Amino acid sequence: MLAAAAAKTHAGAAVTAVVRQYWALTKPRIVALLVFCAVIGMFLAVPGLPPWRALLLGTLGIWLASASAAALNQLIDQRIDRVMARTAHRPLASGALQPRQVIVFALILGAASMLVLALWVNVLTAVLTFAGLIGYAVVYTAFLKRATPQNIVIGGIAGAVPPVLGWTAVTGQLHPYALLLCLIIFVWTPPHFWALAIFRRDDYARACVPMLPVVYGVEYTRWHVLFYTVLLVLVTLLPYLTGMSGVFYLGGAAVLGGGFLYYAIRLMNPPDERFAMKVFGYSIVYLMALFAFLLLDHWLVAPALQGGFVYRRIG
Repeated sequence: MLAAAAAKTHAGAAVTAVVRQYWALTKPRIVALLVFCAVIGMFLAVPGLPPWRALLLGTLGIWLASASAAALNQLIDQRIDRVMARTAHRPLASGALQPRQVIVFALILGAASMLVLALWVNVLTAVLTFAGLIGYAVVYTAFLKRATPQNIVIGGIAGAVPPVLGWTAVTGQLHPYALLLCLIIFVWTPPHFWALAIFRRDDYARACVPMLPVVYGVEYTRWHVLFYTVLLVLVTLLPYLTGMSGVFYLGGAAVLGGGFLYYAIRLMNPPDERFAMKVFGYSIVYLMALFAFLLLDHWLVAPALQGGFVYRRIG
C-alpha cells in the first residue's frame, strides 16, 4: 500500500513537472501583457461591453497564438538561451524538453489559434494574428535578432499588434484608433527592451547577439532610450489630440510619461548598474497603467462626465 501510494505520488509529481515545463514554454508573463493589451483593444473598440463571444474566443485565440510564438522563439533561440544567464533555465536550454516536443506543442497551439479565430471570431483577426506570429517567431527571432542592432525596432511591430487584434476581433475591421494603439506599443518597445539589454549586455555579447549596447556601447544606447522615451511621451498624446480619449486619459498619460522621462534621464548617469532594470520594470508598469487609463477614460469616466450611460462613440 505504502509503495503504491509513493509511486502514485511520484508519478503525479512527474506529470506536474512536465506541465510546468510546457507552461514555461509559453512565456506566461510576457504573453499575459500582450493579451492584456488585446483585451483593452476589445473594450475600446465599442461603446459599452464587447460581445461576450468575441471577447472570450478572441482572447483565447490571441493567447494561443502568442503562446505558440513564444514556444517557437525558444526553439529557434535554444543555442542563445543556453549561454545566457537570464534564459539558461528555459525548458529547451536546460534539457527538460526536447526540440521535437517543443515544435509539436507550438504547432498544436498555432493551429488551434487559427481554428478558433477563423471559425468563431473572424478571418481578418486570424490573418493578422498569423502574420504577427510569423513576424515574431520567424522574421524577428530567426533573422532580425541576429542581423542588426535595430532588431527590436524593426521587429517590434510584431509585438505591437495585440490591441489591433483585439479591435478586429470585436468589430471585424481595422480602424485608425486601433493602429494608434499599435503605434504606442511600437514606440514603447525600444526603451523597454534596451533598458534590459544594457543590464544584460554581457549575456548578449557572449551569445553573439548584436544588441545595441553590445555593438555601439552603453552610452549610445542610453541616448537612444532617452530619445525613444521622448517620442513615446509625444505619441501618447495622440489619443487625446485625435478625440479618441479625454482629459482623464491625458492626465494619466502625462503623469506616467513624466515618470518614464525621469527614469530615462536618470539612466544617463545611473546610481548603480541595476538601475537599468528599474527602468525596465517601470516600463512594464507604465504600459499596463497607460492602457488602463485608456479604458477608464473610455468606459467609466467619459459616461459619467456626459451624465449617465452615454458612451463616447468611436467610429
